[in-house]
Amino acid sequence: MRSPAETVREAQRLLDAGMPFHAHEVFEDAWKSGPAAAAPLWRGLAQLAVGLTHAARGNAVGGARLLRRGADGIEALAGAPYGVDVPGLVRWARELAGRVERPGPAVDAAREAPRLGGAPPA
Repeated sequence: MRSPAETVREAQRLLDAGMPFHAHEVFEDAWKSGPAAAAPLWRGLAQLAVGLTHAARGNAVGGARLLRRGADGIEALAGAPYGVDVPGLVRWARELAGRVERPGPAVDAAREAPRLGGAPPA
């Protein structure tokens, strides 16, 4: 089992590599194996990652729905749990959901990868 910090680091690495479904699995593992108090954060982050997966695969409806569901799930969390920028992720998810609903090509998962928190990679 990963620590919360390891979970965030590994998921960010996968998101940056354009592998949001794999990041979803990292979050899902934390959600299902970690303390119940942290479950809303990890569940919401898993939904954001799988929403990005759907959007990148051209499923605009499913992608937008999951991005919004994830944003709704984490929006009320106080502070920055485990260094995660909750307000920034909520903004990112809602903006991306609006964009993927408009006609156009599927999104590039690596280019659209969110910053979970902290500084960008060097």
